Amino acid sequence: MSLWLVGTGAMAREYARVLRDLGQEFEAIGRGPDSATRFESATGHSVRRGGWERALAESGAPSRAIVAVGVEHLAETACGLIEAGTPRILLEKPGGLSTVEVRSVQRAAARHGADVRIAYNRRFYAATARAREMIAEDGGATSCVFEFTEWPHAIAPLERPPEVKAAWFFANSTHVVDLAFHLCGLPRAWRAWRAGSLPWHAAAARFCGAGISERGVFFSYHADWEAPGRWGVEVLTRRRRLVLRPLEQLQVIQQGSVSMSRVELDDRLDQAFKPGLHAQTRAFLAGDAGLLCGIDEQLRHCATYDEMVGGTSP
Repeated sequence: MSLWLVGTGAMAREYARVLRDLGQEFEAIGRGPDSATRFESATGHSVRRGGWERALAESGAPSRAIVAVGVEHLAETACGLIEAGTPRILLEKPGGLSTVEVRSVQRAAARHGADVRIAYNRRFYAATARAREMIAEDGGATSCVFEFTEWPHAIAPLERPPEVKAAWFFANSTHVVDLAFHLCGLPRAWRAWRAGSLPWHAAAARFCGAGISERGVFFSYHADWEAPGRWGVEVLTRRRRLVLRPLEQLQVIQQGSVSMSRVELDDRLDQAFKPGLHAQTRAFLAGDAGLLCGIDEQLRHCATYDEMVGGTSP
């Protein structure tokens, strides 16, 4: 069972740390010489240079792959591996720069019978696992509110391709949106509004919406990228208000109280590695798809994301 880690950037380095801890052999596939050198220095693991195309030409497709290249290259890389015969892929979120790109991956996977999973690691946080347990204990969620405000002062200076910044909601904000709908269900009946723009994100700068999910959960969301804010998800049950803000921590307000207390978690792996990554990688390697977002599911989510941002993602 050969495993490729495709990419040698910051995210790939995090995967390499996890794979080493799990005792999982893998081959790192890189393209840029500087990135490959940094990867080798940080991980002590050699890199096969020349990119995934050269590696496929030389030795054929691996049986499994973790794709952690830049977001602008995710769909192309995944499709190339699928077409070459790789049957199982863990593809970094969100799987492409747009609905069009995600659809291309989904169609390639359908043609070849490949199992492609999108790596939304926040589903695997210790805080998320405990929140799921509490929601079940309380008989399900009744309502949910979440925020995905981004920080222009931090994003504008980033050395990222303009097309990535233009798709920032899809490429980055869906990390928290996926978590909210994972806990409460996709929208069934709802409305979305957006307004404003930023020099690097013309689609919108302010977002809000509300509705009812497929599980009957009332939800609302808000984000103002021109004002202070931060990511957060709050899920309400008949007994408790569960607050994930920051997302790695879980705080609770009990019914009949206004005081908020922090929930003790066994989050040692989230402290030692990029949060959620250890559990997510372990699930992928074990073939446990229970929490992983499948490519068909992601394509369904894209319709919601496009409505939130106002039209098909660029």
